[in-house]
Amino acid sequence: MRGRKIWTIGGFAAGTVLILFGVAALYLGVTSYQLVRDELSQEKIVGGQDMSPEAIAAGVEEAGLEDVELPECDVVDEEIDTGAEARCFAEYMRIHALEATGGLTYAEMGRYQSASDPGNAAGTNDAAQAAKDEEGNPISNGQRNLWINETALATALNVSYMAEQTALFGIVVGIALLITGIGLILLANAVFRRTNSEAAPAV
Repeated sequence: MRGRKIWTIGGFAAGTVLILFGVAALYLGVTSYQLVRDELSQEKIVGGQDMSPEAIAAGVEEAGLEDVELPECDVVDEEIDTGAEARCFAEYMRIHALEATGGLTYAEMGRYQSASDPGNAAGTNDAAQAAKDEEGNPISNGQRNLWINETALATALNVSYMAEQTALFGIVVGIALLITGIGLILLANAVFRRTNSEAAPAV
């Protein structure tokens, strides 16, 4: 009998704690989810005319790019205010950067603009072979700098997507904790009633 009382008290306590944690997880998840969308909306980002699978495929072909993974999402004229749309927009940004550099990534380009071939995105890492400004300093590779900007912006957009997914996971965990906590309390209540009924003297 004493063992049942201990289990009953433990069930009520554990259930209450789980419910409290569930409420907290739900609150944090919902507020974080809404925060991501509010922050994205403030940036006033709108998808471009070529941000559809068909349009970007034509652009990639025109640029002569090969082995480029194309996005499957479509955000043409869409206001970017969700994590999924932010991730989609970042995928198109990468394609735009590749089109501008002829398919070269940041690591494949030199720091400086080549003096012998200024239009070549590959550039050079040799300051002696670099194009010089009026003061004789090497000119930085503009296409390489473009990748720095693209990476920074795409990372911020992808972080928004990750934050939204994390918030959704927190909501799911919160619901699971609530259900588990309520179940424990119901179970403890059933044990409590059974214990009392067994302890009651027969009339």
